[in-house]
Amino acid sequence: MEISKLGEFGLIEHLTKDIKPNNDSTIYGIGDDCAVLHYPEKEVLVTSDLLMEGVHFDLTYTDLRHLGYKAAMVNISDVFAMNGTPRQLVVSIALSKRFTVEDMEQFYEGLRAACNKWNVDIVGGDTTSSYTGLAISITCIGEAAKEDIVYRNGAKETDLVCVSGDLGAAYMGLQLLEREKSVYYQQVQEAKQRGNKNELAELANFQPDFSGKEYLLQRQLNTEARGDIVKRLQEAGIKPTAMMDISDGLSSELMHICKQSNVGCRIFEKNLPIDYQTAVMAEEMNMNVTTCALNGGEDYELLFTVPIGDYSKIEGMQDVRLIGHITKPELGCMLVTRDNNEFELKAQGWNPLKD
Repeated sequence: MEISKLGEFGLIEHLTKDIKPNNDSTIYGIGDDCAVLHYPEKEVLVTSDLLMEGVHFDLTYTDLRHLGYKAAMVNISDVFAMNGTPRQLVVSIALSKRFTVEDMEQFYEGLRAACNKWNVDIVGGDTTSSYTGLAISITCIGEAAKEDIVYRNGAKETDLVCVSGDLGAAYMGLQLLEREKSVYYQQVQEAKQRGNKNELAELANFQPDFSGKEYLLQRQLNTEARGDIVKRLQEAGIKPTAMMDISDGLSSELMHICKQSNVGCRIFEKNLPIDYQTAVMAEEMNMNVTTCALNGGEDYELLFTVPIGDYSKIEGMQDVRLIGHITKPELGCMLVTRDNNEFELKAQGWNPLKD
């Protein structure tokens, strides 16, 4: 069905007609000029992300359901990174005429799956036309008690530096997808040059080589916010001194924390959590796996610091790795290699405004 048959408000009603609020803080959701929210005795957390086709995602290999899921999760992740609880989501979309109602149903299916996982209400947004592809703007609203909020500026000397999950897999998943896309287009180009119509028809059923690398694809396409880690820390009685999620690469995020906290850090290469598939893929593509782990981005794991007195609690915590410690600011941000050499960390991760 063409979206024009429904119009803007018809499309919104079609996609959201059965969405019902689940949170007490959602007084009124979709259906009026504004959503109405109420947060008694809580601080309100607000975060927003803009995702642009051709910059943040490629629809050649990203289906709309996974895109919707990821678009929600990257915002939900920001609220968890403040030690908060996500509650509401506002979704705005600009789309061209090549998209159908069914396409948007797929997008909303992924969006709602992410929201249902963390009990988040979709409470509004906007839809408009676009001449340059798909654009997605999402705002997530959350809550936290004033004393529970964790900022980036609280790291102290001797604090331990920790990270959840593993690093670099999402980046290697992107490299894998880009490689197979390149192989496909190269074969198409060669078939066109030969004028072979049968070969071109066969390429419509092109199957990329993803065998043995499923985890990398999952990390790139099926992003997960680590609310489970936040809950685990709370249950262990640990309040991080500083925390953020890893969207642009571990090095970049570490340097944000150190700059805002006016401290330095020492990170140990041997302690970086790297999945086997990540290491194999990096070797296959002749890339340094440590560089991928430090600068890859899109892991959406949690990077946080805790007081040294919490060492025994952190040491045995599932899916959390101690990777270094905080130092005096004059000692800088350093990586200690496996052979005990030290190199200054550089922010080489994703920069959305870089040419």
